Amino acid sequence: MRKTDIEKHVRGESQFIDDINVPEGTLYAAAFDSKIAHGEILNINVDEAKSIFGVRAILTSKDIPGINQVGGIIPDETLFAEGEVHFVGEPIGIVVADSYDIARKAVNKIKIDYEKLPAVFDPREAFEKGELIMPPRIFSFGNVDEIWDKCDIIVEGKVETGGQEHIYLETQGSVAIPEEGGKIKLISATQSPTTVQRTVARILGVEMNNIEVDVLRLGGAFGGKEDQATHWAAMAALAAHKLNKPVKLVLSRMDDIRMTGKRHPYSSDYKIGLTSEGKILAFEATYFQNAGAFADLSPAILDRTLFHATNSYYIPNVKTTGISCKTNLPPNTAFRGFGGPQGKFVIEAAIYKAAEKMGMDASEIQRKNLLKDDKTFYYGQLVENSYAEKCWTKAEEKYDLKKLKQEVEDFNRKNYQFKKGIAVMPICFGISFTNTFLNQASALVHVYTDGSIGVSTAAVEMGQGVNEKIKIVVSRTFSVSQERIRIETTNTTRVANTSATAASSGADLNGNAAILACKNILDRLLKVAAEELKVSDTSELEIRNEVLYNQGIKTNLIWDELIKLAYIKRINLSSQASYATPNINFDREKNTGSPFAYHVYGTGITTVTVDCLRGTYTIDSVKVVHDFGKSLNPVIDIGQVEGGIAQGIGWLTVEEVSHSDEGKLLSNSLSTYKIPDIYSAAKEVEVSFLEDTENQYGPFNSKAIGEPPLMYGISAYFAILNAMKAFRPEKDFEISAPLTPEKVLMNLYN
Repeated sequence: MRKTDIEKHVRGESQFIDDINVPEGTLYAAAFDSKIAHGEILNINVDEAKSIFGVRAILTSKDIPGINQVGGIIPDETLFAEGEVHFVGEPIGIVVADSYDIARKAVNKIKIDYEKLPAVFDPREAFEKGELIMPPRIFSFGNVDEIWDKCDIIVEGKVETGGQEHIYLETQGSVAIPEEGGKIKLISATQSPTTVQRTVARILGVEMNNIEVDVLRLGGAFGGKEDQATHWAAMAALAAHKLNKPVKLVLSRMDDIRMTGKRHPYSSDYKIGLTSEGKILAFEATYFQNAGAFADLSPAILDRTLFHATNSYYIPNVKTTGISCKTNLPPNTAFRGFGGPQGKFVIEAAIYKAAEKMGMDASEIQRKNLLKDDKTFYYGQLVENSYAEKCWTKAEEKYDLKKLKQEVEDFNRKNYQFKKGIAVMPICFGISFTNTFLNQASALVHVYTDGSIGVSTAAVEMGQGVNEKIKIVVSRTFSVSQERIRIETTNTTRVANTSATAASSGADLNGNAAILACKNILDRLLKVAAEELKVSDTSELEIRNEVLYNQGIKTNLIWDELIKLAYIKRINLSSQASYATPNINFDREKNTGSPFAYHVYGTGITTVTVDCLRGTYTIDSVKVVHDFGKSLNPVIDIGQVEGGIAQGIGWLTVEEVSHSDEGKLLSNSLSTYKIPDIYSAAKEVEVSFLEDTENQYGPFNSKAIGEPPLMYGISAYFAILNAMKAFRPEKDFEISAPLTPEKVLMNLYN
């Protein structure tokens, strides 16, 4: 097992936006933006900036020939601010110059006068003022109002979760190249080529066939380039359209952090009711989502929070309310897990507090309420092929959970300054876009006359290994060497009307589309082989390792010769195929249905050690049993689990997004925003594959891997909290993430 891109990365051969050889005469763009959180633009003075030698143009909303609108789900966001600004960092225009340095120099000379308006940064305050992105969303199952009287234990509380900066290695950027007939070719760092194509066409006032978007690969994304890459591509395209020159726009790291959205912070209320034995009878939650100034993907992200509000548990009575609140911060956006982690954290917090009140271990409540087949998710989908209990049981036995807990107790009994904590995190994560129509993909496969194969799909490679997985499924379908296969760039002229590479569905959707295209060609090849061998039934023919077999007997016909024969007989060696996930639906009026093709399950156990004098902590171990299905590439999949765990732990421990009282981002660089490094990573990570699992919806029975493992990081938070509780057993700790060392220290001694 290997990952081809890694070899190119190590050699420095992989190309990203900033590595591409741009055409002669390329100009460079830099954005200028709002310095206040909310206000009216009174005047923009660009005279001094324009006078700088090398400045070619300064473009604002007045220069947009089409519609100044980049909003997707809700059309509420302009490319350039018109009259009013809504957050610090909102683009007002761009400077286009002969060099990036000249463009930046000119940006600093632009003077903008504002009249400040009241600003809101807290989602609960926004809710009180009626500042909402959309009406509240309510999911309901059973009847929570009637069940509370039957509960032996009722616990209510409040939960805070912070934002998270994507810190992808490659910042946002795009190169726009004008071509004949008014066409614009965009090389864009986007997860959503069609979104870029559609939006740029709207901005320029042209049809989509005048815009070509090409994506070679991304230097990371984590959701941050699903929607927000579009803005920078549109700016570059506008400049190229206006000046008829190639234009390159790449954000600096500090501009990228300052001007783009993060993972959504949530402020949530919960109420949970249980029997004295620990069975959960009712759960109610309200999520105040901090959307930022515009909708972006917030409505869909909030939906997924509601879908995952009960995590891996069956609860017969549930009511959840999602409220997307409009604040004067940059529009928050997609981030690995897409609202699921925020929802799961709340139910885990509720279980933690209930267990605390009942004097029992939270894992006892978790274990008793795991999903079983033939139960129903609270949005109406039948639970099928649930591996929740199987994952838990294997983790419990393989890692000897009882022994781990005893070791923690023994350590804490013998030590005062240092305390250990342990927590368990079961996960259940639905795979599919929750908007049903997005669950479609296409592939274009060419077999060339020398036997080599070119594959184009809608999948964007961003480090997650989707290209390698598609290569594997093509190799298996044709039964040829992977060395014959080349995965082409993602391009809107070869594969049109694409969904974003997101929702952990890139390999599923595009891999299945590639299989269908390959099978079309394979059927034609077997007919050619049947004619050559004078066989009437192609069902007796198959290709194994590039050799044709007839009734299981090896023939002299090999792959290269078969391709040549087909070409001579004028057989089409190309195929386009589309795949749409079957058996999914969701009624948005009733908020019920079967939105997911399948679910991914797993159980993680995390142990930590807290220095209760300093507030610092180490993650001792994370031990996981994960439901991979039939893994296409175990090396890639384990890497995704390990990376997801690190990112999840980072979100809930050290990664703290902070703003001033005026809405200015304070954590605006890697010196003020802490991401997990080698010292904060778990000392030991052990990942075990759950055996004997099937998945009819994944290519060759595989399962999606991108987002689910991030949720294991939630157990790190509660393990730290358990260690703190061992030091201060009488204290009632609030649930507020991230749990930074500073917070640990303040909570231990306040």
